[in-house]
Amino acid sequence: MASPAGETAAVVEGGDGQQQRQAGGFGQTITGIIRIAVFCYFASKFFSPKQKPADPSKPTHLMSNLFQRGEPIDMWFYLSEHEKFNDFGNEGARIWHETNIPYAVWKPESTRTLSMTYYPSEALKNNGSLYAHVFFARSGYPIDPSDPEYQPLNCFGRTHPVATYLPKRKADKKKSLLGNPKDSDESHVEVEEVDGKDSDLKDEGPVEWVSYWKPNVTINLVDDFTRYPQHGVPPNIYPYLLVEPSTINYYPTVFFNEFWLLRDKLILINETVSELPLNLEVSPISMTKWQLFQQIDQSFQIHRSYGSMLDGESDELKRVFLEGNPYLLGVTMFVSMLHSVFDFLAFKNDIQFWNKNKSMEGLSAKSVVLNFICQFIIFLYLLDNDTSWMILASSGVGVCIEFWKIGKAMRIEVDRSGMIPRLRFHDRESYASNKTKEYDDIAIKFLSYVLLLLVVGFSIYSLAYERHKSWYSWILSSLTSCVYMFGFIMMCPQLFINYKLKSVAHLPWRQMTYKFLNTIIDDLFAFVIKMPMLHRLSVFRDDVIFLIYLYQRWVYPVDKTRVNEFGFGGEDESVDTKKISDQEDDKKTN
Repeated sequence: MASPAGETAAVVEGGDGQQQRQAGGFGQTITGIIRIAVFCYFASKFFSPKQKPADPSKPTHLMSNLFQRGEPIDMWFYLSEHEKFNDFGNEGARIWHETNIPYAVWKPESTRTLSMTYYPSEALKNNGSLYAHVFFARSGYPIDPSDPEYQPLNCFGRTHPVATYLPKRKADKKKSLLGNPKDSDESHVEVEEVDGKDSDLKDEGPVEWVSYWKPNVTINLVDDFTRYPQHGVPPNIYPYLLVEPSTINYYPTVFFNEFWLLRDKLILINETVSELPLNLEVSPISMTKWQLFQQIDQSFQIHRSYGSMLDGESDELKRVFLEGNPYLLGVTMFVSMLHSVFDFLAFKNDIQFWNKNKSMEGLSAKSVVLNFICQFIIFLYLLDNDTSWMILASSGVGVCIEFWKIGKAMRIEVDRSGMIPRLRFHDRESYASNKTKEYDDIAIKFLSYVLLLLVVGFSIYSLAYERHKSWYSWILSSLTSCVYMFGFIMMCPQLFINYKLKSVAHLPWRQMTYKFLNTIIDDLFAFVIKMPMLHRLSVFRDDVIFLIYLYQRWVYPVDKTRVNEFGFGGEDESVDTKKISDQEDDKKTN
């Protein structure tokens, strides 16, 4: 069945992976949403279509609300499989009726609710449509146009779909590369699309759409008594404004509030469904709150169009506000902003350190190469899993920076002797002429044994018990998982070099301090975000490494004769300072 316009999202189930990604980018997402919402607000104010200059001979007409505040109104709620409705005498279609609802007044009687069970028809079970038709009228007035007492100025209505259409779940084409028969049977089970698109498989053939049931229908009457110029209605309000043609005034705005209706709450409609829950509510909503919901939804759409947010992530963000502690949420937002600041400062000082560094004495050059390999593996993994272009760009920039560091840590030459030019890497003299290279080789030698055992063991486990698209995907996923789990081991060679040299003066301590602060923030997220206990414990592994660094800084005294990260020694600086002071004394004497 063809899909309705705009209904392209998929039902998403939040998992541990989404919760972990949410920990890293929650603060950035909140900041981006607020920034875009404010931008859209001012853009609608300053860049809305300009009004034509008013003709002095013709007075400007200001449209006003046809209803008064506190005026009692009646409501009728009908369900029909047709988008157009005029069968007002059908008692079976009328689901709900309320009387004397005070309009735009915040009182207990202004909110009405109803919970019921709906029994779907055979047509609805087979991808049929269902619409909610809501009508309002002044108390005592009919809504049926065939009634003799019917008056158009006293009633209004809106239509809203109760069944929406989403892409059908795709079959999981991952398979056991070893040919496990049980796993082959599981590969035919339908799996749910994540974030509105298949994250593992390319689209093949036409997309099949199925209907989903909305269990909650919230009808809000907007508290809006603004007098709008006839040709100057704000563009964000104009689509919702229902104008009465004879008086050129508008009816109360009806808003079907689906802001808090998460997609994992939708119910799939098929032949096996015999009954469906339906929770109805009619209540007032302020103009500010209504506009806020619109601006946030618009910011979500802008983020999705730019590729910085996937469809499921907006639901996960709303879930945090629904299920999270508000105080804990505020602390998390503040700490997330600190995390972003420390990330930027660590990145800036890292670039400054390697840009000004003139000596590799005491630094592990092979760790720089290993970091480049790890970043490149992660980039290939993201590329294989159809990640958004913004994350790919960020990872790609990280790969380029790590390669640039190799050029600072080693000499790179282009060998053009063969048919294909090749890159040759040579150790710098400050690295090879002292004990640094010897200690680095020893550390990498033993580290390679440990890493080899871990990588081989995890790869065999993944091959035996997990499903993959291809052998290439298995290699990438195994290497990437090892990088995430055992990446902290890459810092161990530097610890060994520090231990042998009995010095830590050559380290970029400012950058490491910012990284250590970010590690503490990650520890906080480990308690805020729901995750398995083993993953929660693994967050603290970086703390152990940094604590060892701090212990080494405390144990090994500062050697002022050693060259620092800028290529200068402490004694040289004191000699230069003494020469300058002597020259100044001579000038004073003369």
